[in-house]
Order: sequence, then structure tokens, then C-alpha cells
Amino acid sequence: MADENTEENPDDIMDDWAAALAEQETVEAAPQPEPQAANIFQNFDNNALPPGAPNNIDMILDIPVALTVELGRTKIAIRNLLQLAQGSVVELDGLAGEPMDVLVNGCLIAQGEVVVVNEKFGIRLTDIITPAERIRRLHK
Repeated sequence: MADENTEENPDDIMDDWAAALAEQETVEAAPQPEPQAANIFQNFDNNALPPGAPNNIDMILDIPVALTVELGRTKIAIRNLLQLAQGSVVELDGLAGEPMDVLVNGCLIAQGEVVVVNEKFGIRLTDIITPAERIRRLHK
């Protein structure tokens, strides 16, 4: 471990930079083979997978996503926002009894109703948005 009181010599730093720049120039000067148009994209056929490689969806199952249940929305002036206190009521555009939106990473995937289970809130899904409908909503 280096002593905190020792400082690196400025000449050593400049030598490191000079060596890095020289290495970069050597790499940039080397002729690069031109990719052929037909071989730009990797082929993802099942035959192209190495033996033992997973060829299913299992490899993405542990990726975390943000799941949000939205009761409603509203716009409020900063003046009114600063006046909010404990017990204040904020009116939302959603109606009582109306299904709530369930979003994954900001994309609507379902609608549902609030339930209470063991004193915890949850949501019972009542309508799942089809993949075709999700794609249609992306193009709006």
C-alpha cells in the first residue's frame, strides 16, 4: 500500500500519458478489416448456440423491474403543494371504484383493484393488457 505522504512524480504521470497515447495511435493506425454487409449481425439460430448454453427465457428471469400501481394523477401548483400538511386531501383524476393501473417500468401491463391481506395492501389483477395492445399503445 502506498504511503499517503508520497506524491507521484509529474514526469511519471506524463510518461504514462505518452505511453497510452502512443498505444492508441498504434491501434488506430492498424488497418481494420471492413465488415461484409451480410455478416454485420450475429446469427441467433439455435444451431449457433454453444453446447450447454441456455436457449430459453431462464437467463432473464432474475432481472429486476419496477412495478408501480397508480391510483391516479393530478397537476398541482407549487404554491398549493407547499401548503400541504398532514391530513391534507389531494384530489386525483381517478374515480372511486375505478380499476388502478399496474405499470412495469412505466408501461401499462394490467389493471386491478385494491385488496387487504394480513393488514397489507395488495392488488388483485382484473384485466391483463395483451401484448398486441401494449405494442399499439407504444405507437401513440
